[in-house]
Amino acid sequence: MHTNGKREKFLIFGSPLIEQAEIDEVVSVMQSGWLGTGPRVAQFEHDFAAYKGVSNAVALNSCTAALHLSILAAGIKPGDEVITTPMTFCATANAILHAGGIPVLADIDPDTLNIDPEQVERKITARTRAILPVHFAGRPCDMDRLCDIARHHNLKLIEDCAHAIETEYKGRKCGTFGDFGCFSFYVTKNIVTGEGGMVLAQKEEDAARIKILGLHGMTKDAWKRFGDSGYKHYQVVECGFKYNMMDMQAAIGIHQLQRIDAYWQRRREIWQRYNAAFESLPIGLPTDPEADTRHAFHLYTILVDKAKTGIDRDAFLSAMTARNIGVGVHYLSLTEHPFYQHTLGWKPEEFPQATRVGRETVSLPLSAKLTDDDVEDVIRETRRVLYR
Repeated sequence: MHTNGKREKFLIFGSPLIEQAEIDEVVSVMQSGWLGTGPRVAQFEHDFAAYKGVSNAVALNSCTAALHLSILAAGIKPGDEVITTPMTFCATANAILHAGGIPVLADIDPDTLNIDPEQVERKITARTRAILPVHFAGRPCDMDRLCDIARHHNLKLIEDCAHAIETEYKGRKCGTFGDFGCFSFYVTKNIVTGEGGMVLAQKEEDAARIKILGLHGMTKDAWKRFGDSGYKHYQVVECGFKYNMMDMQAAIGIHQLQRIDAYWQRRREIWQRYNAAFESLPIGLPTDPEADTRHAFHLYTILVDKAKTGIDRDAFLSAMTARNIGVGVHYLSLTEHPFYQHTLGWKPEEFPQATRVGRETVSLPLSAKLTDDDVEDVIRETRRVLYR
């Protein structure tokens, strides 16, 4: 419904599609009395590993935790440098800092918005130990080039796949190229557990270490200690963290994962509808997916350049919100944030591509939950704001 020519009800950005199966599963978990890490987490790990075609998957409480533990398992020591992108959420850089490493930025390719391999090569020093690419918006990075660079310089490769559960590059699933692949099931992601993450590890010993680090450094989790097979003592073998996923969360993920392809198809339909509707507008549209790749269609980002549109990005955000359309910004370049400027000396002008994109980018709603009417509302209001 519309009043005064606008939507009556606010369209929440990134609202997940929750169906009855996961609601019933959560209720079943609550009735079982086993809420913490247990059999449903184990099932979710198994199912996700099967979806990715790998052997080693460890569920955690966030992608941030997944990144942090992957960096530690990769052997990053205080003072080691890890090259990553400025076009990402702060958690990517923070995870490096929490492990004692030094994040080093390489600018993005202006077409793909992914880290530019040429810029990565320029940033390698004697202290570089790893590359941490982010598959931005669900578009795969240039993994041929990045894998070659990592091999040539003997660097670890840690993939940030927070946007990229379904993403593929030349027939291979993202998250399986690097030593580690890190995923998010946060409430706005393509499949959700509310809060949650997953690590894929090439080596079984790395996965085993991450599992221990994710629960205080203990050798046995509660399910193994208190199950009906008899009490088992645990030993603390490392100074670990409280990063475990609960069965309450995994109960949602198990059923979300079963519908991952149907959700992807719906987001692709919306993406294509936006492309057709916005083709003639004076805004930057996402580059088409590259040949022989699968884009996860996690974010639909447009670029609002005041010189072309007559309205600056922040005014556009405010106008869309006023018209009951929820929008997002993914992302201001990390170099814009005071913490990194003060502690690491990052300057926006040193990363011109990420800075320009970060100041112009807008994410429009893109979710399997959107109805056709919702999509048409987004299109109509985008046009009205630009042609006000």
